[in-house]
Amino acid sequence: MIQMVKSSDVDEAFFAGRDFGDSIDTVRDVLKNVREGKDKALHHYTAQFDVSDPSSFEIPMSELKAAADKMQKENPDLYKSLCYSHDLALKFALKQKESFDNFEVELEPGLFTGQKNIPVDKAGVYVPAGRFPLVSTVVMTVTPAVAAGVKEIILCTPPRVHPSDKESAGKAGLGIPKKPFAGGKPYADENIMAAAYICGVTKAYAVGGSQAIAAMTFGTESIPKVDVIVGPGNKFVAEAKKLVYGTVGIDMIAGPTEVFIIADSSADPEWVAADLLAQAEHDVVAQPVMATNDENLARRVAEEIDRQLELLPTKAVASQSIQNFGKIIITESLEEAAEIANKKAPEHLELAMEEGPERDRIENMVHNYGSLFIGHGAAEVFGDYAAGLNHTLPTSGSARFTGGLSVRVFLKTVTTLRVKPGSEGVNASAIAAGHLGDAEGLAAHAHAARLRLR
Repeated sequence: MIQMVKSSDVDEAFFAGRDFGDSIDTVRDVLKNVREGKDKALHHYTAQFDVSDPSSFEIPMSELKAAADKMQKENPDLYKSLCYSHDLALKFALKQKESFDNFEVELEPGLFTGQKNIPVDKAGVYVPAGRFPLVSTVVMTVTPAVAAGVKEIILCTPPRVHPSDKESAGKAGLGIPKKPFAGGKPYADENIMAAAYICGVTKAYAVGGSQAIAAMTFGTESIPKVDVIVGPGNKFVAEAKKLVYGTVGIDMIAGPTEVFIIADSSADPEWVAADLLAQAEHDVVAQPVMATNDENLARRVAEEIDRQLELLPTKAVASQSIQNFGKIIITESLEEAAEIANKKAPEHLELAMEEGPERDRIENMVHNYGSLFIGHGAAEVFGDYAAGLNHTLPTSGSARFTGGLSVRVFLKTVTTLRVKPGSEGVNASAIAAGHLGDAEGLAAHAHAARLRLR
């Protein structure tokens, strides 16, 4: 059963960032070797970690289109759902872009300052394809780049054995973990390829792991160097992104997923339990948390979690998450629950409360979260898949200082200066700059400013 604890007994470790193993030495070697060895190093790591080491890495656009056509024919419900998700995400991202204004303003007579928002030239997207290939991640990472106006969007995802190579691979006992099939055609998870085509990827490559991050950072003979890398991944991918930041931009360092639900007595235990389990099934280290001032509700939710767990095909994973990291916190008040949520700064925060003044008060109190879901009907899973919001969000307390992936990640906000020589504003700036240059001992600065007074 999920742990139930009084708020006074919640220890400080609950609020700390969560680290699950040191991978920095391994990743440093991968980055160094790919930077120096390029495609040769990629083949080395692909053969070591994946089921296929294709003869080349770029997946032809015809393969992406074929995957999309196949999905539309054989799984029309999934195809329509992906298109719907993409359409909503694009609308939301375009609206975000509208909020980032370009402007020029005359601060002082003759002194014109401005701002421009310019998309990066090349964006790299990483989409994992492990136990559950994250097809929705294609939507969430590619779509805001499209909305930003990025010219080239490069996608990397782990390789799969091409259908035309499966017979040969099977006869040789290859195409499985630790026994990759080498020399075949580049291919990837079909749903990921279909989503890449639907969302507008420019080029896709069958390469995964930290070696993919290295390839997009430094460039190889096959894979171009990009300006920004986004997308989730395992601890090796996260460590690689951390290490290459500065050479390229990144969205954030993603850790284990989290949900925090503040629930009052009007909450439905079945719904709350379902939302906690939806997060728990992601990973054995996912963290599902609920805070409530209603002890009876807490007990009913705990019982409902146990009941629903027995029906889940993902029980093995979800039960470990619930047992090791799940928590129901009994608070003195909902205001205290909000204070705990702010200190925790969760990735997802739900307010399982009826509409009204009390919910409005709690909504105004909370301010540290990746995404906020307001009211009983606003299931977190909607944000994961099809509500326009981006599901790539800050974890492990980083919602204290950053938001989630948005169109902003693919835009550079740059500034401009235009002047009318001899104007009042320019003369005042020249005089001030001269004095400040003197004060800092930078004579050339002061001289360059005072020249403008002539």
